[in-house]
Amino acid sequence: MTEEPTDSPARTDDGYAPGEVPSRSEGKRRPRRGGGALREVIIIAVIALTISFLVKTFVAQPFSIPSESMENTLDIGDRIVVSKFTPQRSALNRGDVIVFEQPSSWGPVQQDSSNAVVRGAKSALEFVGILPGGGHHVVKRLIGLPGDNVACVSGKVTVNGAALNEPYVAPGNRPCADNFSITVPAGRVWVMGDNRDHSYDSRGHDDGSGRTGSVPENLITGQVVAIAWPISRIQSLPAYPQVFAKVPNP
Repeated sequence: MTEEPTDSPARTDDGYAPGEVPSRSEGKRRPRRGGGALREVIIIAVIALTISFLVKTFVAQPFSIPSESMENTLDIGDRIVVSKFTPQRSALNRGDVIVFEQPSSWGPVQQDSSNAVVRGAKSALEFVGILPGGGHHVVKRLIGLPGDNVACVSGKVTVNGAALNEPYVAPGNRPCADNFSITVPAGRVWVMGDNRDHSYDSRGHDDGSGRTGSVPENLITGQVVAIAWPISRIQSLPAYPQVFAKVPNP
């Protein structure tokens, strides 16, 4: 003989039968998932921004190429990766392509937007490493180290008397046009663009002393190690050490 089912006891609005007391574990309300999900998103965003900032500060930073001064090595619109290990952890070398903050002797920095809010937002995103740097940064090839004599003799660049054979100079360009001879001051470097006829570099900013055209080492952000975008141009960036192999020390 089977037992007839009985009706379930009536329950109150909170889900418990009259007189039923919830256990301690049941009495704890679970947090609403909406608030928890929002907190997770915020935490993930903060962690991502922190990692991006630390990578940008100590390891590598992306930059965008705005001009033709380094063609054909770097094209307008290329996204490059700059290693912070040079010069922070390793020495600079002649032939390195470097990014640096524009020296005050090179004139005022040209603003890329007249809107202060847009500039502020862009600077903030660059600061944390979300956007590639630009604006007040310049990219050129390092030709002379502190103490080097850099000169233009009969259309050839010489360093400490050794003439350079520069395969990275853009086709159809002269390595140099106007004769000059300077000694790079201590704590500074001499830089030139690979697109020599279309590069306003140390040559154009110098007053003949080697000081106004050269770049203080403490303004150097790092060495360009690779092109990261577009996909068709992804490649490491050679420094051409063979070009400077016969250059004697000053």
